[in-house]
Amino acid sequence: MKTEELIRLALAEDIGTGDITTEFLELSKRQVSAFLMAKEEGVLCGLDIAFQVFCQIDDSLRFIVYKKDGDLLSKGDTIAKVEGNSHSILQGERVALNFLQRLSGIASYTFVLTEMIKPYKAKLLDTRKTTPLLRQLEKYAVIVGGGFNHRFGLYDMILLKENHIAAAGGVKKAVEKVRERNTSYKIEVEVRNMKEYTEASKCGVDRIMLDNMKPDIMKKVVERNAGKIELEASGNVSFSTIKDIAATGVDFISCGSITHSYKSLDISLLFKEGI
Repeated sequence: MKTEELIRLALAEDIGTGDITTEFLELSKRQVSAFLMAKEEGVLCGLDIAFQVFCQIDDSLRFIVYKKDGDLLSKGDTIAKVEGNSHSILQGERVALNFLQRLSGIASYTFVLTEMIKPYKAKLLDTRKTTPLLRQLEKYAVIVGGGFNHRFGLYDMILLKENHIAAAGGVKKAVEKVRERNTSYKIEVEVRNMKEYTEASKCGVDRIMLDNMKPDIMKKVVERNAGKIELEASGNVSFSTIKDIAATGVDFISCGSITHSYKSLDISLLFKEGI
């Protein structure tokens, strides 16, 4: 879904038949300056999306930018100023902040995790565990936070997971079945133990996902693999485990929590009457 349509639907959901509070106050002619303020530390993401929200409501609004996506925010920082009709700004306030706070939350969480594994070669990947219809924006936030995107959907990479393998009758049969299609897509196989890794490593796949393995087992797999095939760690990735996982020497660490268990960054919009 295009961003413009997503914003349109979000505004329609919030405004419905009209913003009755603002309309009853008869604020349509009052001009104000509204400041986007950071109320805690984090990584800014989604500023352009927030501006697009306001522009869909009133393209006469004016914006002055003090920060940009990817900037590290301190508590009290002024992010941007929106000038113009108070009625228009109030109508867009909540939707704009919803996008901005959530995307900044993802970028901030991603940044913290990537900083933790900087001494190691592992790259932090996102997953498909995203909010329905917000995947493009949320994966953008991961990039802003310093992470990397895994496949965007079911259509751009072959990932043979536990249920695929069970249904096909094993790793070898699953890979062979895919190979019959003469596919040029990258093939990744999920494995849970050394035995499954050994089987997958003989099938000529591009990447092997080590699912919910303990770090000591991962390290043994990395040693046996000796750099021949890309290795991705997945499952049980958190603040308390990610450094130990990275220390095993895997190439990638995929983490669903950066897009499904993040905390929205606290950002507010404050009015100052007059321009």
